[in-house]
Amino acid sequence: MKSSSNYALVSLAYWAFMLTDGALRMLILLYFHQQGYSALNLAMMFLIYEIFGVITNLTSGWLSTHVGLKPTLITGLALQIIALLMLSSMDSSWTGLAAVAFIMGSQSLAGIAKDFTKMSAKSALKTLVPDDKQGALFWWTALLTGTKNAIKGGGFFLGGYILDTIGYQVGLWALAALLGFSLIISLLLLPNNLGNLKKSKLRLKQTLSQSPAINRLSLARFFLFASRDVWFVIAVPVFLAAELEWGFTAVGGFLSAWIIAYGLIQSLAPALLSLWLRKRQPCMNDARILAASLIIVLAPLFFSMHWGNADVLVLMIGLGVFGVLFALNSAVHSYLILAFAPKDSVGASVGFYYMANAGGRLIGTLLSGLCYTYGGLSASLCAAIFLTVAAALASRETNQTESKSHSISGHSA
Repeated sequence: MKSSSNYALVSLAYWAFMLTDGALRMLILLYFHQQGYSALNLAMMFLIYEIFGVITNLTSGWLSTHVGLKPTLITGLALQIIALLMLSSMDSSWTGLAAVAFIMGSQSLAGIAKDFTKMSAKSALKTLVPDDKQGALFWWTALLTGTKNAIKGGGFFLGGYILDTIGYQVGLWALAALLGFSLIISLLLLPNNLGNLKKSKLRLKQTLSQSPAINRLSLARFFLFASRDVWFVIAVPVFLAAELEWGFTAVGGFLSAWIIAYGLIQSLAPALLSLWLRKRQPCMNDARILAASLIIVLAPLFFSMHWGNADVLVLMIGLGVFGVLFALNSAVHSYLILAFAPKDSVGASVGFYYMANAGGRLIGTLLSGLCYTYGGLSASLCAAIFLTVAAALASRETNQTESKSHSISGHSA
């Protein structure tokens, strides 16, 4: 019962954070696009967010083995509040490089905050599931990851709605207040010993010494998320706003609906994949097949956009099918890292893995701005195809992967 209540508290803190994270992304993207900033400038604003995510995932995972998961979770929530308040204080007279530099500074804090919070929440899940219930880990991981993404999707809509109603600055204050409430609840109610601390503390360089299975999974994650973000982060929303002339609420609402649906598919992944898995747990080969299936969606969508002048319906259908397959792939990945990670140093393994995730997002964000600026949406889709091929090639079975994934049997909810 105690584990269940702690799981609920961690989930609520993670959900509150991701709601503000999604809303903040839409506020920055749409507000500064309205101010006349190019797709490349917008990509630069998010670039520092991903750079600090790469650094933070490694160090936060190491730190969690020394201080536990509650302090790292609280740190993430607090830093996001600071980032929101910092952005709300931006002088409206600043333009050009001064504005971009200030936003990049605030985004560096937001990037650190996100990955402290994500590492803490995902790692806590491994420690909260009892040893005799590890067969349910796929279900609990899919539920947390899926609901998180659905909440973040709600944040996308909230960001667009805020911009259309109460405005940029007041909206940031409201988000900071919401997160402040979550921080207080977490500080008061979560146990101080959340997470199993390793008796012999890891040195920072030891967090890089991962198993072949985790290295392979991390490399696949790098390419997988780069393949999504290269067209979804900058190219798609700017295309909808600039080429299709959609309003803020419409852009935010569409992206919100996509991410909510994506999150729901993630939550249902164990059930949706049950016939394929036949009561076994997912393995790396499953991730490879799911990654390869994304190419079947991206290739015709690229040809349609590049040569066929495809209309918005084709884009919507392509995004929908891609979202379903990507969600299943991501759910399998999220399970595998927890299955492979040693329980007494799960934070370090999860931190290393999400460092690769942040690296993929970094490359995807940069390429999204570059590709859209110089080749439009079709160029972003072309890059996504190559990155997806790399993700499929990286998802190769190892002996450790095979034995570890099959050693966790059972399938209880």
